[in-house]
Amino acid sequence: MSIQDKKIVAIIQARMASSRLPGKVLKNICGKPMLAWVVERTSRSEIIGEVVVATTIDSSDDPIMEYCHTEGITCMRGSGEDVLDRYYQVASFYKADVIVRITADCPFIDPGLIDKLLFAFDETGVDYATNRLPPPWGRTYPIGLDEEVCTMDALRRAWQEAEFPYQREHVMPYFYELAPVDEYQTYKQINRIWNVPAPRNFRVLLLNHDLNLGNLRWTVDTAEDLSLAQEIGRHFQCHDDFSWQEILHFTEQNPDIARINAHVEHKGFKDIDERQSKTRYRHQSGK
Repeated sequence: MSIQDKKIVAIIQARMASSRLPGKVLKNICGKPMLAWVVERTSRSEIIGEVVVATTIDSSDDPIMEYCHTEGITCMRGSGEDVLDRYYQVASFYKADVIVRITADCPFIDPGLIDKLLFAFDETGVDYATNRLPPPWGRTYPIGLDEEVCTMDALRRAWQEAEFPYQREHVMPYFYELAPVDEYQTYKQINRIWNVPAPRNFRVLLLNHDLNLGNLRWTVDTAEDLSLAQEIGRHFQCHDDFSWQEILHFTEQNPDIARINAHVEHKGFKDIDERQSKTRYRHQSGK
């Protein structure tokens, strides 16, 4: 079965209670909420069949649900702390074969890059594919173009087995976290795809860019990030159909713009919201 014949569901996780920039997913970028940018750009993928916003059952996230209802955006609610469970429940409800994970703080997510990763995922037959891995493994695409893809079978296994808070909050570290760092660092800009088996027997694919641009930051997690995103939006006259390469050209030609958020430190994959419990999870699978 080719990738076009599979049920591919993009799930965009969104909540209002961001620790560094509360309410960020509905912050204004060039006249519309950031969430709208993410939904519209993700929807331009030529392969994804369904785009769903996954927010929480907490009352603080009512504005997300109300916005989606007003705009005709599909939205479901689930656990605030156990984001892995939230993903699993949405994917199960929509009978997904393949899940694409997107976060609502990436207003410039690129549909062409999503499709490129999906084709690589399909061609190599892996369980999990991404265009980024957190430190200590490294990345070559700018922060803010982050996308992860996995099979439903792999997601189900992670949902059943992952126990620690960071595994549940960040959804997919269970697939790659024990992979030796050196294996990923042997990538030498010769092949764009590096494929290794992780210790839990998941087949993992990391899609790299020819140049290392992993120091660039186009996500929105702080006020400085939002200022940069607003500058990018204004430059493109508030249209949202530009490519990530066009953003790169703009920031390279305007280094002062790129420096707006250059000092912001990105979170690691084991960083969790301090408001969450530090205990292990015991969820619906009976673990």
